Amino acid sequence: MAVPDVIPIKHEPEYRTDTIGRYRDGQFLASVSGAYPKGHEPGADWQTQIRWYAILHTFDAGGFHSGSEIWLAGTNKKDRRDAIERAEAKLQEWLHDLPERAYGDVAVRPFQVEVDEIVFGLVVERRRGRRNWAELYPEGLGFGPPWDGLYDT
Repeated sequence: MAVPDVIPIKHEPEYRTDTIGRYRDGQFLASVSGAYPKGHEPGADWQTQIRWYAILHTFDAGGFHSGSEIWLAGTNKKDRRDAIERAEAKLQEWLHDLPERAYGDVAVRPFQVEVDEIVFGLVVERRRGRRNWAELYPEGLGFGPPWDGLYDT
């Protein structure tokens, strides 16, 4: 089954897609996520390598990507708890500033941006021997048939 042009993503309160929805100008995907730069995939000291980001992607009503706010809050090298708290605070600021914000399901088109040598976005992937799907990076949420908005991790 082919990847649809517009990929639905279900809102799940108090879980990994709890900060997605619509606002006056369109739709949004927001999260706090840990990520590794290219070439720095997790190794023996993976806990010190992870970087924590606040992420806000916006889309028009048709699901076309209109922009991204991506903010590095810190790394585990210094203090993981502080980095995550800073990222969550920044994310709440951004969400507060979205006019007429309402959490709920979204449907967006694949997109990709790169910041700090890290891919952020909803990327269509095709691998031999596996079905087509779309992966939300760096969150690691995979979407595939039956394209109902539910994800695999």
